[in-house]
Parts: sequence; C-alpha cells; structure tokens
Amino acid sequence: MSRFIYSMIFYLLTPIILLRLLYRSTRAPAYRQRWAERFGFSACAPSSGNIIWLHAVSVGETLAAVPLVKALQAKYPQYRLLVTCMTPTGSDRIKSAFGDSVDHCYAPYDTLDAVARFLARVNPKLLIIMETELWPNTIAACQRRNIPVILANGRLSARSAKAYQRIRSLAQPMLSSLSAVAAQHRDDGARFVDLGLPEAAMQVTGNIKFDLSLDQAVQTKAAELSEQWSGQGKRLVFLAASTHRGEDEIIIDAFNQIRQQIDQALLVLVPRHPERFNQVAELCKTAGFNLARRSQSDQVGGVDILLGDSMGELMAFYGACDIAFVGGSLVANGGHNMIEPAAWGVPVLTGPHLFNFTEASQLLIDGGAMQVANNAKQLAEQSIALFESQERREKMGNQARLIAEANRGALDNLVAVIDRFIEQ
Repeated sequence: MSRFIYSMIFYLLTPIILLRLLYRSTRAPAYRQRWAERFGFSACAPSSGNIIWLHAVSVGETLAAVPLVKALQAKYPQYRLLVTCMTPTGSDRIKSAFGDSVDHCYAPYDTLDAVARFLARVNPKLLIIMETELWPNTIAACQRRNIPVILANGRLSARSAKAYQRIRSLAQPMLSSLSAVAAQHRDDGARFVDLGLPEAAMQVTGNIKFDLSLDQAVQTKAAELSEQWSGQGKRLVFLAASTHRGEDEIIIDAFNQIRQQIDQALLVLVPRHPERFNQVAELCKTAGFNLARRSQSDQVGGVDILLGDSMGELMAFYGACDIAFVGGSLVANGGHNMIEPAAWGVPVLTGPHLFNFTEASQLLIDGGAMQVANNAKQLAEQSIALFESQERREKMGNQARLIAEANRGALDNLVAVIDRFIEQ
C-alpha cells in the first residue's frame, strides 16, 4: 500500500518535476533535452541479458564509479556496461570518462510504466547502484524480473536514516529486496540493517573513493597548471572546489582577508553547478577582484580570481594548488569528496557540514590532514597560517597522502561481492 501511494504521488508530481527541468534549463539548456529517456524510452539497443546496469546519480558518484567500471570491463569483457545518471553534468562526466566503451542514457523516473519500459528494453543481468540512489519501484521491478540489485559503496548517514525511519513502511520492503549492500563503513551497514536490510545481505567493503588513480595524463596536466598559476613558484594557489550557493560569498570574504597578508595569492573558485558560473562571476567582480574564466583564457597574470567554469578538470586542479577547500560543507549539504585532494598530498580545509563523508573526514581530521572552518574568519586564518609555513603545508599534505593510501582496497572487496551475482 505504501508503494502504491508513493507511486500515485510521483505521478501527480510529474508536471512539477518537468516545470523544474524547464526552469533549470534557463541556466543549463541541457535540462531541456532527452526527456524521453527520463520516461523509460532508452536509446540503447535491446539486449539479450549481457548488460550490467550501473547507476550513478551525478558527478560525484560517476567519479567514484570510474575504477569500478574499468575493473568490471577488464574482468567481464563479455558484458556491456550501461551507465546511467540523472543530471546533464553527470552525463558529461560519463561521456568524458568512458567514451564509447559504455552505453549511456538517463535513468528512468521511478514510475511504474517508465521503469517497465526501460527494463523490457535493456534486460540487464544485474543493477549496481552507487552509494544512496534507492528507488522503490525500480528495485521492486528488478526483483520481479529476478534481476539482482547491489548497492555499491553504500552510505547512510544518521540524518538520512532518520528520514527513512519516517517512511519505514516504504523503506523496509525496498531494503529487504536488495540482493546486497557493500557498505563504506560498519556504521552505514548497521543503519541499513536497522531499517530492514537482511544481515546476510550486508557486507562492509570500505570506501572505493580511496581507490582513485592519478594517471600520468592528469599528473602532467596538474604540473603544467601549477607552473602556470604559481608563476613558476611566485604565487600561492588557494583552490575552493565544488562550492554551493551561500558558500561563494564566504569564500570571497575569506580570500579578501587572505590577500591583506598574502598579496600574491590566487583563488581558483570552482562552483559545483554550471548554471551558477555567471552568478559567481558577478559576485567576484562586485567584490572588486580581477577575474578570469578558465573557459576563456589560460592567462592568470594580474588576475585575483580564476573562475573554474570548465568541465572535467577538477582532479588536475587539486594537483595544481597549495591548499584545497572542499565545498558543500559551509552550508548544510553534507560536503564533497575530500579524498581527491588528499590523494594529491594537498592540505585540506572544509566547513563543518560533513555528514556525506563522516568516516573519511574523521580519518583526515584525526590524522592532522584536514582542518574545519566555521566561517570566513576561521577559513582565512587557517589559510594564512598554511601559506606562511611551507613546513606546515608539507606536513598536512604528507599526512593526507598517507591516509588516502592506507585506506585503499575497497574496490577489490566490492568486485568480490559483485562476482557472486554475475557468476551465479
């Protein structure tokens, strides 16, 4: 009954969802495209069961899925991977990361007819969902078709668990239908079990975001950017990555305080969502800073702030900076992936809202690799202290790299879980 009510509500909300897509398309035109895919009309060719469907809702999950996709492609060349997402930025990252080596489309909305159309055409061997994107009708439809569903790199914060408790009559049947949950941490696993996941279906495998690889191409690009941005070592670079609405003003305020003591510092500011690029550019200009846009110029001479309005370059940016602030953390968004700068051996700063990365953030904080700032004043003070001491930067950066390397291995554990369902 709960899923029936959920389905009816979803159908009733569909016009509002479409209006929201239209609204977002005023800033990001890609939201106006490919609507048929969202209703289950996949452009992929019909399959005969040789498809592994992997769903990564947006950019962060796509990046986390890169090593997993490559591992599955190497181990199971007889299967074709279909990688889906829900956002244009996620779609861009899928195309950039995998090219033609995978099939790709948007995942269907979680309505009965859209999911049925999609599964009838794709007919996957199994579904792998990255992290938290659980849809009751999709999971139920897979169960009816004997399609195993694995939640990979699963995480469930205390905050999210409390929200699921309020809809337990819907959440419990959904979780009991999962074939396996490969959880990042034992606390995540315990929350899933408490909500209704069978204990036999839960396994703690670790966080595969620690298994990222810095290939030679991205290392070369990072070295080139570092030389360019620093003016061959004359400027210090402060990267503010994946910032959200409400954070940019705080970052700009902190940078203004930094520049009063470190007058050669360069801020590289990378908003999380492309539709906000122009708005953030105006904030920088209004604050009186000279601004350049990465998409329009490679030159940073005489520039105070470089707006990172390009796509797919953030990993190299982390390798080109002296200090990295990871956004989504000064506002109650839960934080973004601080493991990426840690892997480069870069000192990491964040805000206090870290519930999306509870365990990883605690490891970095306890290990002296990351500091938490609650406001612009604290962020400026921490940055100035690091900029004024190369020894302190190196110590924090080395700790970050050691922690990132010590926590590798989750990918192999996850692949072992998936193996059971591919080989059965």
